[in-house]
Amino acid sequence: MKIEHTIAPVYDENSRILILGSFPSVKSREQKFFYGHKQNRFWKVLAGILGCEVPQTIEEKKKILLTHHIAVWDVIQSCEIEGSSDASIRNVIPNDLSEILKTADIQVIYTNGGKAYELYQKYIFPVNGIKADKLPSTSPANAGYSLERLKEVWSKIYKSGD
Repeated sequence: MKIEHTIAPVYDENSRILILGSFPSVKSREQKFFYGHKQNRFWKVLAGILGCEVPQTIEEKKKILLTHHIAVWDVIQSCEIEGSSDASIRNVIPNDLSEILKTADIQVIYTNGGKAYELYQKYIFPVNGIKADKLPSTSPANAGYSLERLKEVWSKIYKSGD
């Protein structure tokens, strides 16, 4: 079944870092915001490396992103997907990043996980020619990385943005 991405990107003219996931999980689609599954460690990792409280509400999440000049969106605009499984993604239509890139002075693009990186390389890099840096996924499916190890690797986003 084809599913459309309905969550608007978070960014403003001060955004310097763009973090791209693959496609919102079922929980994120239900909550209408990024990384909505309570087991996803994205918000814990970000709060840990930025030295702030883990945001709980969508407003708090937007504020932490924009305060730290971070933009968030996904590589995929629509696709066929079974549940939240990146492995099941087929028939991809990529998002158009041109509006974010035109509005914000994005200095670096990171992907949250291997699938987002693979899709970025396939669909978006040939269009914009901007290299992306792959970070380990914050998904609970990435059990090989502890929260502490994720924070350690992800800390480079903060060093690149400030």
